[in-house]
Amino acid sequence: MGITTLTTTLSRTPQDVPSVSACGSAPVPVLERAEADRRAALLKALADPVRLQLLSIIGASPRQEACVCDMTDGVQVSQPTVSHHLRTLVEAGILTRERRGTWAWFRLRADALDDVRRFLP
Repeated sequence: MGITTLTTTLSRTPQDVPSVSACGSAPVPVLERAEADRRAALLKALADPVRLQLLSIIGASPRQEACVCDMTDGVQVSQPTVSHHLRTLVEAGILTRERRGTWAWFRLRADALDDVRRFLP
């Protein structure tokens, strides 16, 4: 039986070898921190049962808008609490607010909700 000799030549030219983590996984893009903060704020604004109820009322209303006076009874919390939750949704950019006489009307921003749908898996 003969002995087989294996020789290798190391190249000094850089090669396109994909980086692999210690466990063997290929790297994936990382979400920038500022974008992660923006998305977290948006999700935090949505992560409340009363706010989800308010959004469902507005979404089911004609033209996806509703007066604050029509929402208080539906969510069974006080009017100041409803106003607080609506303000949070407006500040997050999920709703717009328009004053008509003595009442405030709220409308869904479809683009904001589409944004949430795009970044959720």
